[in-house]
Amino acid sequence: MDKELQMQIKNNRYRLKPHEVAALQKMRESETRNILVIGDLHEPFCLDGYLDWCLEQYETFNCNQVVFIGDILDNHAFSYHEPDVNGDSAGLELEKSIIKVAEWYKAFPYADVCIGNHDRMASRKAMTGGIPAAWIRSYNGVLKTPNWNWVESVVYDDVLYEHGEGGQAAAKSKNNLMSSVCGHTHTLAYVQWFCGKKYRVFGMQVGCGVDCTTYAAAYAKNFKKQSIGCSVVLNNGTLPINLLMPL
Repeated sequence: MDKELQMQIKNNRYRLKPHEVAALQKMRESETRNILVIGDLHEPFCLDGYLDWCLEQYETFNCNQVVFIGDILDNHAFSYHEPDVNGDSAGLELEKSIIKVAEWYKAFPYADVCIGNHDRMASRKAMTGGIPAAWIRSYNGVLKTPNWNWVESVVYDDVLYEHGEGGQAAAKSKNNLMSSVCGHTHTLAYVQWFCGKKYRVFGMQVGCGVDCTTYAAAYAKNFKKQSIGCSVVLNNGTLPINLLMPL
């Protein structure tokens, strides 16, 4: 082990294992895909400092690609759940969301964005009201994010990225025999590997960036503590790491 690698291990603030530090060194020396996975935002109710934290991880782990795992928006004011009558109107909430999303877009102007159940709220309400989809504006049009690629799911290096309704990442990876990265469940952040005779896949559940003190998150006041953090998938889909934000 060379001296530089020994120093990286000694000064390792994330307490990575030696083989993970070695993998990071190899990653920096070669052309590899290193993806930053950003958790549920639920703007405009995202935690202060979460954006800066994600930017720091992007640089620390030499990332060259970004995937938002979904629920960029909360859309609390016209949710199918009972909204807070003392909260912002739907119009004001959207105005605040556009401002907050603009900060994310400035930081990460090119990204894949998995569409979450809260992001779909407007189209779901339109369907309930019998309004054809042709009347609904695109996410990029409303949020002014022309270079973001809004998708139901996306696959890179045989790893599936999707928001995660209908099951956690561990279950999806076992069912599909395919490594899977999901968000949606705010109180979980883990990586679990599943190995068979002819396969090896992981399920990664990504943390979130939601401010649990806001009225929009009041429904979860008696839930487990939320897992505030993001994730990275390094070395062309072979090294998944969960990163929890210091609070």
